Amino acid sequence: CRGFNWRTVHTWVNCVVCFGGTALQNLKTTVDTVLWTMLKSKTFVKKTRSGGVLKIVREHYLRDDIWCGSEVCKECKDEAPVLQEHACIESDLCSYPHYLIPDTNVLLHQIDILVDPLIRNVIILQTVLQEVRHRSAPVYKRIKDAIHEKEKHFYTFTNEHHRETFIEREQGESANDRNDRAIRVAAKWYTDHLAKKTNGGSLKVVLLTDDRANKEKAEQDGLIVYRCEEYIKSLIGNPELMDRLALQPDDQNEITGSKLLFPEHLPLSRIQSGIKNGMFLQGTFHANRDNYLEGKVFINREGEEINEVLLQGLQNLNRAVHQDVVAVELFPKERWVAPSSVVLQDDSPNDEDADEDETENNLKGVPSDSSVLKPTGRVVGVIKRNWRPFCGMLSQSMIKEATRHLFTPADRRIPRIRIETRQAANLVGQRIMVAIDGWPKNSRYPNGHFVKNLGSAGDKETETEVLLLEHDVPHQPFSQAVLSFLPQMPWSITEEDLKVRADLRHLCVCSVDPPGCTDIDDTLHCRELENGNLEVGVHIADVSHFIRPGNALDQEAASRGTTVYLCGKRIDMVPELLSSNLCSLRSNVERLAFSCIWEMNHNAEIIKAHFTKSIINSKASLTYAEAQMRIDDTTMNDDITKSLRGLNRLAKILKSRRIAKGALTLSSPEVRFHIDSETHDPIDMQSKELKETNSMVEEFMLLANISVAQKIYDEFSECALLRKHPSPPPSNYDILIKAAKSRDLNILTDSAKALADSLNNATVENFPYFNTLLRILATRCMMQAVYFCSGMDSDFHHYGLASPIYTHFTSPIRRYADIIVHRLLAVAINADSTYPDLMDKHKQTALCNNLNYRHKMAQYAQRASVAFHTQLFFKNKGIINEEGFILFVRKNAIIILIPKFGLEGAVFFDHKDRPSPRLSFDSEGPTLKVEEHTFRMFDKVKVTISLDASNIQHQRIRMALVEPVIPGVSVPVPESEPEAKKPKLDC
Repeated sequence: CRGFNWRTVHTWVNCVVCFGGTALQNLKTTVDTVLWTMLKSKTFVKKTRSGGVLKIVREHYLRDDIWCGSEVCKECKDEAPVLQEHACIESDLCSYPHYLIPDTNVLLHQIDILVDPLIRNVIILQTVLQEVRHRSAPVYKRIKDAIHEKEKHFYTFTNEHHRETFIEREQGESANDRNDRAIRVAAKWYTDHLAKKTNGGSLKVVLLTDDRANKEKAEQDGLIVYRCEEYIKSLIGNPELMDRLALQPDDQNEITGSKLLFPEHLPLSRIQSGIKNGMFLQGTFHANRDNYLEGKVFINREGEEINEVLLQGLQNLNRAVHQDVVAVELFPKERWVAPSSVVLQDDSPNDEDADEDETENNLKGVPSDSSVLKPTGRVVGVIKRNWRPFCGMLSQSMIKEATRHLFTPADRRIPRIRIETRQAANLVGQRIMVAIDGWPKNSRYPNGHFVKNLGSAGDKETETEVLLLEHDVPHQPFSQAVLSFLPQMPWSITEEDLKVRADLRHLCVCSVDPPGCTDIDDTLHCRELENGNLEVGVHIADVSHFIRPGNALDQEAASRGTTVYLCGKRIDMVPELLSSNLCSLRSNVERLAFSCIWEMNHNAEIIKAHFTKSIINSKASLTYAEAQMRIDDTTMNDDITKSLRGLNRLAKILKSRRIAKGALTLSSPEVRFHIDSETHDPIDMQSKELKETNSMVEEFMLLANISVAQKIYDEFSECALLRKHPSPPPSNYDILIKAAKSRDLNILTDSAKALADSLNNATVENFPYFNTLLRILATRCMMQAVYFCSGMDSDFHHYGLASPIYTHFTSPIRRYADIIVHRLLAVAINADSTYPDLMDKHKQTALCNNLNYRHKMAQYAQRASVAFHTQLFFKNKGIINEEGFILFVRKNAIIILIPKFGLEGAVFFDHKDRPSPRLSFDSEGPTLKVEEHTFRMFDKVKVTISLDASNIQHQRIRMALVEPVIPGVSVPVPESEPEAKKPKLDC
């Protein structure tokens, strides 16, 4: 009777019994008994959106054909058993072959142990897996990956549906106690089951639990049970696994002091009631990268008058870690303070729970102007920890033979972490990963455990791995499941493609991209029509033809969200066969495209537009410089050059029209490295130079994006994927207005057009670079542009472009948002069919949230890569003298921009190793008076630039003031450039 649908059998028998017969009556009795045994119900309550309570009853089917998954069992008809017959791990406690069954807390807290290659033949119970899924998505993903790894021999046993291991919750029993009992019942079943199949043989089952009560009950049931720590300690020849043990609360109290350093966190019940009655605010904590004693909590709930709360001082931060969801209590207005202008790094060399009073005094001295005061408060509790494994380096204890050391994360927003390790001597100078286990109220630092050694600090491969991990950039090789959905090679355009697509192979289209670009998304063309108008086309790679909705390739691209461009390395969103070959619109090969074609007059006014799937053959793949040379060379008059000149002329008209409508022209210093072909080290570094052709391509990409945005919104007003740029709050412009005012200029910020006009008119005589500096500063005032679903928002406006609607259509090889837009457009023109998720605005919104996150992380990773290569460049340059401009003024430093390198750095005026000069900071200017000299924003200075490699964990560009000359502060210009100082460790 295995595998029968007993509900169907029961219905059939009831019908037949109506015709009488003792045998059939007996059969009905049997079926009723089996059905009662095999069918259970689960009842739970659910809160509705309106605040009511809904009782839900679900049928729960039990089976007796769920296999144990072991090779030793011949009764279970499992064709592909997972658990090995010879499950041997050398252990002082378990000298016999054995399988492991971890309980939920072991799985949640000791995941770094369980995923180690040494740990194999583990039974993951359904009860445990379901709990982990609800409590920690990252751990759930890691354990699912381990289950799919054949070498690990992890087996999922669905004990909640097995007739002999399912248990019902008893009256008065908590859900947690019921689940612990379910785990013990399943472990007991496995113990008895395997004993029968091996005739009482040596194969055993070991339950791992750190719950004292659960362990005692398991021992009473006759099970073999150990605490995770005692089992790991028993493993022979693997002492390094001990470093990966997560500390339990009891262990954490042992290694911390008795002095109470932080207030007690409130229980969750009090936090929830406090949020409900308005006593507390809930938000996400963001630590200050430049000041470890300061942070902000961004309030999540809409309709709140206060959208961010300032926190200052360790007591008020109260053990919050960057990205934690916290509850804050707002102080009365008389206790509000202004954000500090001090740059503070927690870099004391010891592991002392030191008194921070003296350091925190640096935060005081609040300006009296109430306009700069911010809502201020303190953390009263943590609602959700967002901890992850952190990359960084070990600071070895000064105490000989010590096992407790401090770990310094690479991300300055994360506090240092105290760990226990017996391999400290081997880990010094290495980049390692550490996870936080907890943060007791009597410890200056959180406690954690060692996870992984990434390699030597300073090594290019190691540092690249670190920045990818720190910015959560998916960079693992594409799996076979993903690669299986790629087209078979050799690939070619089919007759069917020719029937359903516009054949545009005759058009003189070309691409214009940076040097070395292989993932060519877009091509353009411009030609004159017989009626005297112009035909302009933007042709985009048709990636959606190759990536179909819902398959593994599509899911992977959606998860990655974007291609990440590092210095000398590219992390593709899609496999290389697509990104650099079949989808890349290379010259002189036929490719599938999605074309946006306009008929325009010579004043760049659109007469009509249409969209079509097409086939093109690019006639040239040009760099920006090559395209510019063709436009400028009057002797060249071929079709490609004529097309480029027409595009360039129209682009200038389009740009001037955009600017007239209020589009912003901002500035951001970007650098370009020249890389040595053998060593792959940067040998030159300079600011990127933009040409007319950069602007030409940009204008037509913008025009295509706007045209497509309007089309998909007209067709799908509820589920169009669009992109908006919110207007900044007025307070964002404070620093820009102050900077302009210091030069007797007035910046208007009432609208994007007012700002654009103000920036265009902001010039200072004999200071040509001033306007660029002002635009760089204006860029820092802007909000982040984001993707959103049209059915979930009403504000579509793109502030920077002064466009009422916008999307991304032109880069589907490197942006997943563009693939979705292609699919929407294809459905709109009847070139493809739709699917449910495409029309679901809630799923579109969830997708947009991931894309926004991935896009932001990609930007941060790219900046980190530039910073690392900048350090490599200056490593062997010695001391360089350069002119720069003050971009920001702080309480104890000035931030300098070096235009030649597009480089920013700080000149500090307070030093731990020598007396500091007299400093007087005025936040109104803002100005900083150092001795008798006053520094203002945008002042021209001369500095020395060198690499400070004394701290290999945080190597940094060090700047020292040369001019103006301030006695005791400025440094002399070195007569020659000596060899750069080498770091303490060889990189």
